Amino acid sequence: MQAQIIKILAITGSTRKNSSNFKLLKFISEHIKSEFEVEIFEDLDQIPHFNPDLDNENPPEKVLDFRNKIIEADGVLICTPEYVFSLPGSLKNALEWCVSTTIFSNKKTGLITASASGEMAQDQLSLIMKTLEASFDESTQLLIQGVRGKINEEGKMINKETAIALQNFIHHFENQFLVS
Repeated sequence: MQAQIIKILAITGSTRKNSSNFKLLKFISEHIKSEFEVEIFEDLDQIPHFNPDLDNENPPEKVLDFRNKIIEADGVLICTPEYVFSLPGSLKNALEWCVSTTIFSNKKTGLITASASGEMAQDQLSLIMKTLEASFDESTQLLIQGVRGKINEEGKMINKETAIALQNFIHHFENQFLVS
């Protein structure tokens, strides 16, 4: 009997190609158990600016596509940098399109902030995801400060403590799905 595949939507909060956040999600997708299938979403810059007047029965197609990816996923991973002591505008914009829905309600979620500092963005992301009723706790949140010195150009962890913290994060994230 074949094990059921657990679908994870991994959202990178950076719009930069091959960013540290993308590399971290790639690392997770390569080190997570075989029961998991990870799709990395890199199209935040394609989602139109949030407009409550357009958040009706017929929202923009890119918004519907984004929401459907969340709905179809068993869980969501968000890995974001911090820009000017806050979340990147493109990530916050995408999440704003989800406020009028229940698509994150009880959705198993992992949150990573990887930046120079990241503390304020981590706090803001946690607050937003609590507002959206996502399911996460301290063990499925990770702050990686000084990320550029901890992962190389090829996406290999070059800092032992960060590698251990990331493996612990992956373990706790997996256990949300594997422990009944």
